[in-house]
Amino acid sequence: MEYNEIIMKTVNNRTTKYPIEDIFLKRFSPRAMSAEIIYKDELMTLFEAARWAPSASNIQPWRFIYAMKGTPEFEKLISIMIPFNKEWCIRASVLVLVVSHNLLKDTKISVSHSFDTGAAWENLALQASMTGFIAHGMAGFNYAIAKKEFNVPEDYSVEMMIAIGKPGKIVDLPEPLRARETPSDRKPLEEIVFEGKFPS
Repeated sequence: MEYNEIIMKTVNNRTTKYPIEDIFLKRFSPRAMSAEIIYKDELMTLFEAARWAPSASNIQPWRFIYAMKGTPEFEKLISIMIPFNKEWCIRASVLVLVVSHNLLKDTKISVSHSFDTGAAWENLALQASMTGFIAHGMAGFNYAIAKKEFNVPEDYSVEMMIAIGKPGKIVDLPEPLRARETPSDRKPLEEIVFEGKFPS
């Protein structure tokens, strides 16, 4: 049997063209969270997974600034979000500001700091999914205010924010968001993978 004749896999209402591990299909980005407490040791397990991501020259540019629900820092992060994200993030257990060091050891600009930090985020997201947590990444917040209010040094870039929580009830979401609480599909391989050169 040819490799490309292997039966496609369907998990979580997502179907692959080639066989991959289930975790890549199980992970998605729900917004319905329960507002339950996440203990520090549980949270640190997610950061431990992020710590082992690959990076150029092993620089490990990623940094994570977290705030637990009920703290002033959590409310500050909520306050700089766009209204759409405020609606559902209020039920998160933890909010995380992700930043990356944009310099190499010799003070040269790192061209891959954002890319490498994205790899760390993916590790965190997969670990969250495997341990029954939700980790939802977002860009809908004021980056300039985040950098200032959270004391991010000049040679670091604000990359994203992550809402972390335990699964909640869809009915607790605002009505317009309920229909979106389902795994999304992906572009076919033919649109993202090219042999030899970028198509003209």
